[in-house]
Amino acid sequence: MNALLSFPGQGAQQVNMLHELPEQPAVQAVLAQAQEVLGQKLSEIDNAQALCNTRNVQLCLLIAGVASARLLIEHSCKPKYVAGLSIGAYAAAVVAGALDFADALRLVALRGELMQQAYPKGYGMAAVQGLTLEQLDTVLEPFQAQGQSLYLANINADNQLVVAGADQALAQLAQAVKTTGWGRVCRLAVSVPSHCSLLEEAAKQLADAFSNIQLKRAQIGYISSTTARLMLDGEQIKQDLAFNMCQIVDWQGALRAAYERGVRLHIELLPGTVLSGLARRVIPQAVTYSFQGTRLDSLTHLMLRAGADNY
Repeated sequence: MNALLSFPGQGAQQVNMLHELPEQPAVQAVLAQAQEVLGQKLSEIDNAQALCNTRNVQLCLLIAGVASARLLIEHSCKPKYVAGLSIGAYAAAVVAGALDFADALRLVALRGELMQQAYPKGYGMAAVQGLTLEQLDTVLEPFQAQGQSLYLANINADNQLVVAGADQALAQLAQAVKTTGWGRVCRLAVSVPSHCSLLEEAAKQLADAFSNIQLKRAQIGYISSTTARLMLDGEQIKQDLAFNMCQIVDWQGALRAAYERGVRLHIELLPGTVLSGLARRVIPQAVTYSFQGTRLDSLTHLMLRAGADNY
């Protein structure tokens, strides 16, 4: 059975997530490199106050994802595929061998700064549970007709969607959904309107920074969370990463694409367990675990078995 390693996006962050990583050489090497490249102590970016800043959140997710993946691979074998939701795509590209970790750190720091500067306050994202895509379109239609900043951002599962926009519009959406009796709206720990046209200008600025970065051909299959397609070419992955902040995430499609390619083992890297829950809904036939809360030797056994089955 093929294995897929998945990397969570913004909203999965946890206070002290870097301090609570396993004390293993592979992890410490990642932390040391991150601290050197960023030129600051990591204790400055994963405390409660620091995690109110988009840059710090995204850096912590990148570092935690790469560290836990390298530890797992060091004790087992390479997966067949990787995929990351939103900022998680950067960790996926690093683990796939397409993007250098040092370059990823610098790009993610800039990405977070650009997003924070574009919308320092008054915007965010919310999960809409219980509605189908068609039902959500019906609810959004009057808001969009009035020119309100409200956009579909993520398709995570059949009835788990995410919307981005202005705080006031998101609050009105929550009331509208409640009135229908179809579902509920829950604000996410994201302070910017990701994955919609509001971030097009920021994405173009990030793409300019990417122009000086060379990406290699991926050594592990990289499945895009925006196009739900397999990518190996470095230039394709570069474009995917640069513009994913302003494109709709089709995580459901990415998981289904992985399953169609033979993935039967899904492991979510640190931090969190949200992607594991989604995988159980979208590809229930696959075996799903999260790094958080699972013993390393158990995950190692699963990965070794998946690797052996590939040959």
